[in-house]
Amino acid sequence: MAADGGALLELRGVVAGYDEIEVLRGVSLAVRTGEIVCIIGANGAGKSTLLRTVFGMVPARAGTIRFAGEEIANRLPTEVLKRGVGYVPQGRCNFPAMSVEENLEMGAYLRRDAAVPRDIAASLERFPVLAAKRRDLAGTLSGGQQQILEMAIALLLHPRLLMVDEPSLGLDPRMVEIVFDALLAINRDGTTILMVEQNAKKALSVSHRGFVLELGRNRFEGTGRELLENADVRLHYLGG
Repeated sequence: MAADGGALLELRGVVAGYDEIEVLRGVSLAVRTGEIVCIIGANGAGKSTLLRTVFGMVPARAGTIRFAGEEIANRLPTEVLKRGVGYVPQGRCNFPAMSVEENLEMGAYLRRDAAVPRDIAASLERFPVLAAKRRDLAGTLSGGQQQILEMAIALLLHPRLLMVDEPSLGLDPRMVEIVFDALLAINRDGTTILMVEQNAKKALSVSHRGFVLELGRNRFEGTGRELLENADVRLHYLGG
């Protein structure tokens, strides 16, 4: 992949893994401001590891990771967060014994400005499903409602880039639509999105561009439509 001088996030030849296991074997990709970009691939391809490496949770052994022109490889997650990268991990990552509103307050933990209450109110207005449950414990919400809560928590730090890992995992079809509608609305409001998603057809249908990883390496890349229409991608990654 050629260098993309207009990229908000750019990875070049990134190698990363766990202990003796090398998971990413020279991955390169770029995410431009305003895009929705998805990463698809089989289990074990390195998709979640890629997000964790960008966020500083997994050390990069080689390559570069640049965000807004600044090298961020191997910075602490709090430093990556402060630079404008939000991250919603796979699985539930809220405070289940706290209310929805208290979870949102926790989401602004790095902030000390007076606008936090206003932003929490705006978040509840933005996501009516959360406003209706604001006093409920987060652990009592459905899986889809918790996914929206976790995205709302991440947005309270006003990230320029929001990384989301498997947003539709374990959700019924109706909630999948609600979660993806929320992602589209977040993007329309100006937040760039990089997501890993096992529902490849759905992810590509809403993405400007996509990347296919195979065993820790780039396999295909293109617009969402190009990848949906690619015969090899359809055969091996979209169930035919």
